[in-house]
Amino acid sequence: MAFNIKLKGWHYAFLCYATWGTFPLYWYPLNHSAMPADQILAQRIVWSAVFAIFLLFVFKQGKAVLHAFRQPRILAVFFTSAFLIAVNWLVYLWALVNRHVLDASLGYFINPLFNVFLGWLVFKEKLNKAQLLALTSATAGILWLAVPAGQIPWVALLLAGSFGFYALIRKLAPMEALAGLALETLLLSPFALAYLGFCAAQNTLVFSQLDGLQLAVLLGSGAATTIPLLWFAMGARQISMSLLGMLQYISPSLQFLCGFLLLGEELSTDRLIGYVLVWIGVVIFLRAMRMKAEKT
Repeated sequence: MAFNIKLKGWHYAFLCYATWGTFPLYWYPLNHSAMPADQILAQRIVWSAVFAIFLLFVFKQGKAVLHAFRQPRILAVFFTSAFLIAVNWLVYLWALVNRHVLDASLGYFINPLFNVFLGWLVFKEKLNKAQLLALTSATAGILWLAVPAGQIPWVALLLAGSFGFYALIRKLAPMEALAGLALETLLLSPFALAYLGFCAAQNTLVFSQLDGLQLAVLLGSGAATTIPLLWFAMGARQISMSLLGMLQYISPSLQFLCGFLLLGEELSTDRLIGYVLVWIGVVIFLRAMRMKAEKT
């Protein structure tokens, strides 16, 4: 008996965010190594490029990438998106290594609201009353989490802003998901390789000191990075920025569960209230989206 399963845009987005939600567990072994966040980023870029090139050969999309190198406008667009995703990766890895996981989680709670805002601003996406109520609840939860900190959460804002604009560019980018991602990593690779070479020349490169598990995590980071980003790009091209943004709450919610249930992080009552307000907003928004789809 044959099964013909065709995934929709929200399926790809769900797969992507569910994977990203477990990333604290994936990177956990490297958090206990001597490798700093900047070297982890450079290694991640290089292995992502290697894996993306492999996929280009498998799916025969190399011509699209070669063609893009002859078009300055396309190169400029993808250099911008590559820069944004590199900033996002670096800030996130720095947060994990330097024990600012809560700030990183807050950033990914803020980001969906920023996506919804961009959808309204750029694509003129309309929101009904239920969706506005959902955004109000989620915003209240985020403010509840952010304000008690008493300072500007720069890590959270950088994560939210960089990935929000990255999502916008990838939604508008004139290339298929795989070819676009391969182009981004190829544009970043020379800088990553040059930096790793500089570290080697200064005897500060951390690689041979890694144990077997840490080395496997590093080498596997290409696939772990590329596959979810492919799912994200495929989902971003098929669904609205508003739905893309609200589905993203899957990721920080799973990160929250990983930190609380598996990594033993403490959860105060005040923080729990903020999370609950956000989750209520997500449920209301997704229910409103479903009701709207059933009417059409």
